[in-house]
Amino acid sequence: MRYRRFADDPCHDGPLGAGGLDRVGAWWTVIELILPAAVVAVEAFVDPPGAVLLPEEEQFVAKAVDKRRREYTTVRHCAREGLVRLGREPVAILPGEKGAPQWPAGVVGSMTHCAGYRAAVLAESAEITTVGIDAEPHVGLPDGVLDAVSLPDERDHLADLARRAPDVHWDKLLFAAKESVYKAWFPLARKWLGFSEARIRLAEDGTYTADLLVPGPVVDGVEVTGFTGRWITGDGLVIAAIAVHRS
Repeated sequence: MRYRRFADDPCHDGPLGAGGLDRVGAWWTVIELILPAAVVAVEAFVDPPGAVLLPEEEQFVAKAVDKRRREYTTVRHCAREGLVRLGREPVAILPGEKGAPQWPAGVVGSMTHCAGYRAAVLAESAEITTVGIDAEPHVGLPDGVLDAVSLPDERDHLADLARRAPDVHWDKLLFAAKESVYKAWFPLARKWLGFSEARIRLAEDGTYTADLLVPGPVVDGVEVTGFTGRWITGDGLVIAAIAVHRS
């Protein structure tokens, strides 16, 4: 794992929490612990008062409730900070096809937000082919949701993990992992990927694999048949992340 400190990070407002992460001091960036060095990560645990939308972005939340507006604003504030760290201009991040964020040419990225957390990760496309992240509150899924988002053998797999490590909400982790897979998949395939079209295997060591059950996109002459990722829990969150290096 890589540890990096941003004492002046405007998008990070507190120390890491317990529950899978050691409290190693304030200003550590949680999601960076599961991402390669080529990926820039910026996160927020509160909505900073200085976060604002650019004029082009306003139309997409003009009628949104306050909660949605704050999430949308802060995660883009983080994304622009990430662009600056890449040496890029802090431009508007507009939704494109299927709502996926449109990044500047030469940049790949992914964003996530949930209660108490927003994050954006970015990288140069010359180094990283695609990234996908998802953060969720570390609580169990509502009744009935697991059956809708998982395959039968995945549910058997989760039951086995829960017997060995009952402190992890494996069902919510599976959901986060599947979301990260979709976010990594879509920029490459430009089409929908259903929950039943990728089989996830979670491991207690903080890694996971995703086998695609449908034909994958071809990248640099090679078909993508799956992804590998890393996960972490802490501060009441479960976070899953995928980053594919350019071959």
